[in-house]
Parts: sequence; structure tokens; C-alpha cells
Amino acid sequence: MENSETNNSLGLNSLTSTGTTKNRKRVGRGIGSGTGKTAGRGHKGQKSRSGGSIARGFEGGQMPLQQRIPKFGFSSRVNRGSKEVNLKNITSMSEVNLDTLKANRVISRATKKVKIFGICEISQPMTVTGILVTRGARESIEKAGGTVTSIEAKPIKEKFVKTSKKVDAKNPKNIEESAE
Repeated sequence: MENSETNNSLGLNSLTSTGTTKNRKRVGRGIGSGTGKTAGRGHKGQKSRSGGSIARGFEGGQMPLQQRIPKFGFSSRVNRGSKEVNLKNITSMSEVNLDTLKANRVISRATKKVKIFGICEISQPMTVTGILVTRGARESIEKAGGTVTSIEAKPIKEKFVKTSKKVDAKNPKNIEESAE
């Protein structure tokens, strides 16, 4: 019986092939070893010294490529503190708000706005407070017997709303037409 168990572990698939692993070559251990004296570092120079590593992108004092090429684009600040969370990632939670999401490390501490999205089956009811929720996610939560009291998205300011006709303050005819 014991022989059959040992034979199962021994097979062609469990044999190691020769040459797959090499022993580490010890450097700086005499001329006869092949890597004595300079230990494979060559003669003199910065890279032969201890701690003589060169910073990535350093081109010997010449202006580096990443500094020669101009900058372009910009990083938008609009949704920097916001995060989207999939509903299936929080199905085990019974109460969902910013604090519980941060406590369970679903979102980072710097996050200020969260929106829950996704459609999935939820086994237990959950209460969502103070978080934006998509229509599909809201239906999934309410179907399971949960409640959603989310904050509404901020309305667009009047000065940013596009009108059908441009209103000219100098020409009163346009003002009267736009009022109608």
C-alpha cells in the first residue's frame, strides 16, 4: 500500500529537468573563479563603486528627454473626490453610507461623493443614505425590501444653461422675444 502511494508522487511530471536552476555565482573570490578582482563590474567609473547607481532618466548631465519635451494637457479637478461603487461589491452590507463604505475600505478616506451603480440580486434588504444611486441600482435595492434616501444631484446653475436664442442686452427686441 505504501509503495503505491509513493509511486503516485513519482512520475515524469514530478522530475526536475537538469539546467533549470543554476547555483548563484559568488563574485570577488579570487582570480581563478573567473569573477575575481573587479567582480564583473569592469574598471573604475561610477558604476563600479559601491552605491554608484545612476538615477533613471539621467543622461550624463545632458538635458533629459522628459525635460526637453514640452508638457501638454491638464488634470481635471471636477470629479477628483468622487468614486463609483458597483452594487455587487456591497451586497453583504445592511447599511450603506459614506462612513460605512470608508470603514469597510470600499472607498478611500479622501472620497467625498459616491455613486452606486449596477443591477444584481440582493439577498437582504439594505438602507442607503446620502449617496447617489442609479435607477437600476435603486430598483434592485427596493426589490429586496431596502430603502434609498439618496441626495439629489446638484442642479445646473442658471448661467450655464444654454438657451435656444442668444439674448442681446443692447437690442430690447431679443429680450421681449425670449421672455415669451
